[in-house]
Amino acid sequence: MSDTAILGGGCFWCVEAVLRDMRGILFLTPGYAGGSTDHPTYKQVCSGNTGHAEVVKVEFDPHTISYDDLLRIFFTLHDPTTLNRQGNDIGTQYRSIIFYKDEQQKEAALAVRAEIEKQNLWEAPLVTAIEPLTTFWPAEEMHHDYYERNPGTGYCAAVIAPKVAKMRKVFAARYSA
Repeated sequence: MSDTAILGGGCFWCVEAVLRDMRGILFLTPGYAGGSTDHPTYKQVCSGNTGHAEVVKVEFDPHTISYDDLLRIFFTLHDPTTLNRQGNDIGTQYRSIIFYKDEQQKEAALAVRAEIEKQNLWEAPLVTAIEPLTTFWPAEEMHHDYYERNPGTGYCAAVIAPKVAKMRKVFAARYSA
């Protein structure tokens, strides 16, 4: 039996790349959530006019990786203190957000966020929003496995590769061989 999490930590290419090959992660789908436009396109979301965030739908095996542990990793893989921004990616589509599907996920997200705040892992207050999921829209096919298919592009080499390397070092035991 699997479970699902919807996480927005800036560019969905980064989140997907970091979680890829992590034990317990079954399937990753980049997409959009939290906005008002049905079937949004990447271009529409990048305009900042749809209200959507770039997110990744994470299907995972809760017997291998718990929802709480997935959230702890999420709070490490991006900067949850910058409002509507991750590095040079600026706009509401890059906001730090957890979309929950039920009360159990909501309570877990609130508890893990409070735990991370209490640990003072970051030098500024967390701005990660926790909101109910209304609709998840998968991104266009060209965004799926983007880093894996385009490792030599400038963004992938300069931004995603160092983030993946860092996470693979910090969470080495969580990755498949």
